[in-house]
Amino acid sequence: MKGENRLAAGRLAIVVGAAAALYVIPACSSKPSGDLKSLANGEMKGLVVEARPTPAPQVAFTDAAGKTHTLAEFKGRAVVLNLWGTFCAPCVAEMPTLAKLKTETAGQSITILPVSVDTEDDRANAKAFIARRPPLPFYSDPNYAIAYAVTPPVAGLPTTLLIDRNGLIRARVAGGADWSGPDALRVVRALETAG
Repeated sequence: MKGENRLAAGRLAIVVGAAAALYVIPACSSKPSGDLKSLANGEMKGLVVEARPTPAPQVAFTDAAGKTHTLAEFKGRAVVLNLWGTFCAPCVAEMPTLAKLKTETAGQSITILPVSVDTEDDRANAKAFIARRPPLPFYSDPNYAIAYAVTPPVAGLPTTLLIDRNGLIRARVAGGADWSGPDALRVVRALETAG
């Protein structure tokens, strides 16, 4: 009788262990759920999630060659849109961290989009600044068109807008942030699955 009880207990332990593994393995390997609010901590403590996501503005900005673009071109991808200027010390400080984030997310459906608000007179300086921070691309919006078109308007620099693959602004970070660490990576990967 004792041997049968041990055998039954052993079988039960195997079944429970297998069930636990089946429950845990998918949870560990799945993508983030898209819940940005729960990720507003650590380096991302400044993350403010929009109560009601709003469409990203469809205003024009230019690339390094002077070609015009809009955010509609990036639909289907998560976008980390960073408004910055060379005159802004926190902007300059966070740019290498955005470059690292771009490297970390290469090959994923995530676009890191730094948009300079430097004046046309300072465009060459801003372009050279970005050129020293590969793999970041250069984009320019000297009229603050994006900053004024979002609700509420951008109040200071840097400001980063997090836009989901459907073109909706899901969250923002006002002020400098470290985009190079695991906290930021979790936010950006959750943004990729949001919507």
